[in-house]
Amino acid sequence: MIDHLGISVSDYPKSKLFYEKVLAALGQECIMEITPEMTGGDAYHCGFGSNHKPSFWISAAGEVCASIHIAFIANSRADVDTFYHAALAAGGKDNGAPGLRTIYHPNYYGAFILDMDGHNIEAVCHSP
Repeated sequence: MIDHLGISVSDYPKSKLFYEKVLAALGQECIMEITPEMTGGDAYHCGFGSNHKPSFWISAAGEVCASIHIAFIANSRADVDTFYHAALAAGGKDNGAPGLRTIYHPNYYGAFILDMDGHNIEAVCHSP
């Protein structure tokens, strides 16, 4: 349904480093970085994804909005655990340790982190 999603961040270099570390745990990387020189603007943008396709973008442009929730797909429960520990090590704040959330369905295994701007970032695995 969604091709890509972008959010504004208050500290681009710090947020880029955070997301590089956190999303690497899920097999994602910075696919493309757009500089002010490329756009004629004054902001940097970084697109994360895999297979040469950026699907999650951070940007130094625009206002940082109120906290939003983003859930990234994890291929395994171990990847959820790796995401969680990488996010804590990168400066994220715990917002829900890895574990089953059976309120959603019996195999919903997720972990929640608050990034530097207070966004609720989740990794979730739906497999047993």
